Amino acid sequence: MTDTVIPILVEGLRKRYGEINALDGLSLRVEHGEIVGLIGPDGAGKTTAMGTVCGLVRPDDGFARVMGLDCREEGQRVKEHIGYMPQRFSLYSDLTVAENLRFFADLFEVSSSERRERQERLMAFSGLAPFLGRRAGALSGGMKQKLALCCTLIHTPDVLILDEPTTGVDVVSRSEFWTILRDLAGEGMALLVSTPYMEEAALFDRLILMHRGRAVASGTPGEVRSRFGQRLLEVTGPGIAKARERIVGLRWPGVDVHRFGDRLHVVHDLEEEDAGIREALARVDVRVGPVEPTIEDTFISLVTHSPEAAG
Repeated sequence: MTDTVIPILVEGLRKRYGEINALDGLSLRVEHGEIVGLIGPDGAGKTTAMGTVCGLVRPDDGFARVMGLDCREEGQRVKEHIGYMPQRFSLYSDLTVAENLRFFADLFEVSSSERRERQERLMAFSGLAPFLGRRAGALSGGMKQKLALCCTLIHTPDVLILDEPTTGVDVVSRSEFWTILRDLAGEGMALLVSTPYMEEAALFDRLILMHRGRAVASGTPGEVRSRFGQRLLEVTGPGIAKARERIVGLRWPGVDVHRFGDRLHVVHDLEEEDAGIREALARVDVRVGPVEPTIEDTFISLVTHSPEAAG
């Protein structure tokens, strides 16, 4: 394979399970040194897409290729190039960190001469070196994810596919995990990563927002946010519950209110609506002002207002 080969190339993937369209014409590509994200809620099709790229799911139509190899017809050769970490990676809790690494090295037929060097390198960048003798079952959630990643990388794949690797992991461990992924991309690895966390969107080089098996938007985080196309006000302060009541009470069909923790985002289209919202909240203990849309704002807007996305 030459460096001009696209590590991951997907075109027009379709997959049905009975009446459910798990994938509906999905296309994507991942280049060397790039982290591409699949973002969407449960049931969006992220896991099915990754299973197809790994050769575990046969599509009804379209194709997926890894390092130029057809994932459906050359599955065994594809697996030599892939490191795949599913949502529930099966570490052996009664084995130590070192024993888990040894097991997966044997599974991937890593020679004994290469094993020590690879283990030392993986332990160094993951920070797990002090815990080689600890049983995997005694590790924290974040450390288990790091160990799972190390086991996935023991055969030095060209492509890394991670299905929701930070789900259920604390904020600090998630940050450390992303630092490791960025280092891997810096070494030229191609990474396809799924996540349900919209706030992780800014960490990707490019991302695909998925809904019902379709890509409703794709591009850099900035390009995706530019698809928002509406006005947005943010409401903060102790009176946001009352503020939401007032805005909903206006009963304007073009105005949507979404709560994100301690703030409201009010989506609207017209300048007159902006003025009316501000007037309705004039005597409520809140602050109101325009704000740039987030990826989550964009996703909600696209799914709500796009007939194609909602279809």
